[in-house]
Amino acid sequence: MKDFSALKKNLKRDFSQLKAIKIALLGDTATQFLQNALRGTGYDYGYDLQIFEADFNQIERQIFDPASELYEFAPEVIIIFQSTHKLLARYDKSAADAQATLAGTQLQLIDSLCTAIRSKISAKIIYYNYPEINDNVFGNYANKTAQSFLFQLRKLNFELMQYAANTANFYICDISSVQNQVGKLFMFQPSVYVNAEMVLSIDALPLVATATLDIIGALYGKFKKCLIIDLDNTMWGGIIGDDGLENIQIGSLGIGKAFTEFQYWMKKLKNRGIILAICSKNTESVAKEPFEKHPDMVLHLDDIAVFVANWKNKAENIKYIQRTLNIGFDSMVFLDDNPFERNIVRELIPDVTVPELPADPAEYLEYLYTLNLFETASYSEQDAERTKQYQTEIKRTVEQASHGSENDFLKSLNMLSLVEPFNKFNAPRVAQLSQRSNQFNLRTVRYTEADIEALAQSKNNYTLSFTLEDKFGDNGLICVIILHKENNETLFIDTWFMSCRVLKRGMEDFVLNSIVAIAGQNGFKYVKGEYIATAKNEMVRDHYLNLGFKPQDNLWILATEDYTDKEIFIKER
Repeated sequence: MKDFSALKKNLKRDFSQLKAIKIALLGDTATQFLQNALRGTGYDYGYDLQIFEADFNQIERQIFDPASELYEFAPEVIIIFQSTHKLLARYDKSAADAQATLAGTQLQLIDSLCTAIRSKISAKIIYYNYPEINDNVFGNYANKTAQSFLFQLRKLNFELMQYAANTANFYICDISSVQNQVGKLFMFQPSVYVNAEMVLSIDALPLVATATLDIIGALYGKFKKCLIIDLDNTMWGGIIGDDGLENIQIGSLGIGKAFTEFQYWMKKLKNRGIILAICSKNTESVAKEPFEKHPDMVLHLDDIAVFVANWKNKAENIKYIQRTLNIGFDSMVFLDDNPFERNIVRELIPDVTVPELPADPAEYLEYLYTLNLFETASYSEQDAERTKQYQTEIKRTVEQASHGSENDFLKSLNMLSLVEPFNKFNAPRVAQLSQRSNQFNLRTVRYTEADIEALAQSKNNYTLSFTLEDKFGDNGLICVIILHKENNETLFIDTWFMSCRVLKRGMEDFVLNSIVAIAGQNGFKYVKGEYIATAKNEMVRDHYLNLGFKPQDNLWILATEDYTDKEIFIKER
C-alpha cells in the first residue's frame, strides 16, 4: 500500500481519462489530508474523485440546510465522519442520565441526517464507524455498566450495523477494524489532534482511504469475483505427486492446521458467492486425489468451478479459466506460494491481483485478512449457487460440441424464461446484477436496491427482469431492462445489462421481442437505444446494429411497425 506522500504525488497525475465520481466529505474534525488521501487512492482505483469538502464541523448545517453547498454540489456519494473523540467530548459534558443513552441519541441523529439527505438527493452514504476509546473511568467494570463510555460506544457500533442492514444506500466504512489491525497508537497521534484537530494520523490515512475506496469501487462495479488457488504448499503442505496422499500436511496438527483454516476461509468465500478455481502444475488425476479421498480436506470438487491441473504455463491456464468463466481478469485473485509463478502471472496478466503471500503458511490468513480482497456492496441468496451455475455452464459447452448445428443445440436445451417487472423478491438480485455487470452493459448505470424499488413504483418506466433455465439447471435472474417513456412515440432503453454466462443462446433476441411487444401494446412507434463506451463493454459496441436498429445522432432507432419477431428457442414461463 502506498504511503501518504505517494498518494499526494498521484494528485499531480492526469485524471482526465478516469471515471468521475462526485464525492462530498463531511467531518467534525479536520479532513483536508483525508481528502488528499481519498483523491490519491481514487486515482489508483481508476476514479477521478471530484470532492466537495465541507468546512470543519459543519455536518449538520450542510445536511439540514436545503440551500447548502452540499446540495448545490449534488454529490453521488456522501462520506460522513463523526469522530469518536468528538463523541467522547459530548459524553463528558452531558448529564449522567444522558450518558446512559448516548448510543441511542447518536443513532437518532444519524437517522435524522440520512432522512434529510434522502429527502433532497439520492446520494449513497458512507458512514465511518467509531474506533474504540477507553477512558478507563470504570476500568474493566465499563463492560457491565451503561454509564461507561466504552459500553455506549460498543453499543453504538452494534446498533449502527443493525441500522445499516435495514437502511438502503447506507454503508459503513469499518475504520474501527482498521484500528484493531494497526493499533490505536498508529491510528491516532495526540499531538496532531491537539494542534491540528486531526484524529487520523498521516500514516493511517492511506488505510482509511483504501477502506473507503473499496466500498466506492464495489458500488461502481469494481470488485473481485474469482479466487484462483495453487495446490502444493498453498492448499496443503507438501507436494502431492512426491509425498503421496498420506503425507501431505492438512488437518488439526502442526502446520496442517494452518492449511485447514485456510480452506475454511475459502469455503466461506465460495458460500458467499466467490468463484473458486484451481490452477496447478500437476497431473490432473493426482491433483484431484486429495479432494476425493483425503478425510481432512475441507474443500471438495463440487466447491471448485474450474479445475485446471497440467504442466502448462500458469498464466496460460489462468487465461483459459478466464475464457471459461467469461469474467474480467481484474475480477480475479491468484494465490500461489511460489514467487516465480506469482511474478509470471503479474508480468503476463497485470490485471490479475496477485498477493505476495508470506513465506510461512501460518501467516497466510492474517495477511489476507488485511487486504480486504472481496469487498461487496450487496449479497443475495443466489450467490451461494454461483459455483454450481458455472459448473453447469461447462456441461452445456461440452454438449454443444456434440451437436451438428447451433440451432439443434439451442432446441435441445428446452429453455424457459420468467419475465416479470421489478418486485420486492427480485429487487436484491436486480441491484446486484447492475453492480456486477460490466461487459454486457449498454450504458453501465449502477443501481442500488433502493433505486430499483423506486423504479418499480415509477409510472414513467417499464421494468423487466428475465430468468433463464434449461435442462441442465436454472441460471436465475440473468437480464434486466429499464424502459423510459421519452415521449408519446418513443421508448428509450435506459438500461440493458445481462450476464455473460448466457450469451449465444438467443437471449438478446428474446429480450428485444419482449421490448417491442411492450412498445406496441402501449402505442409507441419507436424504440431508442444508446451505447456508452467503457473500458469493459467493447463486446456490445455493435449490439443495436446487429439487432437491426438504425443509427441516429449517436443513438439507435428501431421502428416498431417494421419489426418482425426474431426466431428464438426460448419459451416464456
